[in-house]
Amino acid sequence: MPFDLIHLLRNGSTPLYLAPQAGVSESPFRRLCRRFGADVLVSEFVSAAGIVLKSKRSREYLRFDPVERPIGIQIFGADRVMMADAAAFVAEVYGPDFIDINFGCPVKKVVKRNGGSGCLRDLDLVEDIIRAVDDATTLPTTVKIRSGFDQATRDPVAIGLRCEQAGAQAICLHPRTRADMYSGQARWSEIRDLVEAVEVPVIGNGDIVCGEDARRMRDETGCAAVMIARGSHGDPWIFSQARAALDGLPIPPEPGVDERFEICLEHARNAMAFETNPDRAIIDFRKHLGWYTKGLPDGRRLRTELFLSTTLEDVEGLLEGYRSQHLSGVFG
Repeated sequence: MPFDLIHLLRNGSTPLYLAPQAGVSESPFRRLCRRFGADVLVSEFVSAAGIVLKSKRSREYLRFDPVERPIGIQIFGADRVMMADAAAFVAEVYGPDFIDINFGCPVKKVVKRNGGSGCLRDLDLVEDIIRAVDDATTLPTTVKIRSGFDQATRDPVAIGLRCEQAGAQAICLHPRTRADMYSGQARWSEIRDLVEAVEVPVIGNGDIVCGEDARRMRDETGCAAVMIARGSHGDPWIFSQARAALDGLPIPPEPGVDERFEICLEHARNAMAFETNPDRAIIDFRKHLGWYTKGLPDGRRLRTELFLSTTLEDVEGLLEGYRSQHLSGVFG
């Protein structure tokens, strides 16, 4: 039976999404987050131009394992024809459960080409892109937006209504503007305003850093689902904590050093196996090593050594050495 995304978003269960994050939400991390309770996964955002022009790297981002379903592929671009062609290709060749359009990325190199949140400067363009993508496939089309490009254009309700009118079947709102980047506090009240203004399900995103935050966002905004982004970095167990909080159950404790390192190494081994270039894989994985070891006693020294690692064996040795010192009481 085909997956019904909209039914999931309307059944009152408050599903948890792993956010699309460039360089972070690769398949190995997505699978790890699924194991800890992420209900819906979304790919790293992929350039429509890269897909259509047959960029090898762009198409690598489209790979996913069947265990990752339900999963959406997120694409970005400012050319409606190219976006439609990319969506059609993704739907036919990879067959995700939905297509998501990125209108939220604030990164300069994306925005300068009018992609991501750059599109929010032209809501007619936003509508044109949504319609083109929605017409190109039979899959649900969803969107991820910010509250505006800058303070002068901040109007998430107007943006959301235009998205709904164009055919978006669900809207994820990160209530910051592009100019805000990731500074300040996400205005959850804007998520509530959007929930009240549109008929389609709204997914809340922004400042979910612990399980209890997910419950607060649901209760304060009435959102249909909660998307977790930076709070998942080095912390895939945030999904099990968020699910417990949403369901009114005791929140599982933070894992100890042993369990944390086991999870880190599981992630690392899967990343090495998934990446076609093992040398690049270990370099790309270093950021995860930094996140997994954040907050540990003498963690700065450990991270300095890990950031110099060039093989999985180096990582395993360094973590085992730290673990032995931890067990012997070196860190108090």
